Amino acid sequence: MNGQANLGWLLLVGGLVLAGVGLVVLLWPSVPWLGRLPGDIRVEGERGGFYFPVVTCLLVSVVLTLLLWLVRSLRG
Repeated sequence: MNGQANLGWLLLVGGLVLAGVGLVVLLWPSVPWLGRLPGDIRVEGERGGFYFPVVTCLLVSVVLTLLLWLVRSLRG
């Protein structure tokens, strides 16, 4: 492949990734339980708080791993 074809594929994939991120941002409010799963760490004190969504991160990681595995297996 020449350089222009590589640039074309890079722009196409980048655009699809950007569209996917936009779709997630649009749909995020309609999934109220995401980010509030049991196992997410939340510590609140009188002067502030700390929140780390451990289980949510694991869930997102598993879903992305399965999605990428599926894309790779369909590709060849």
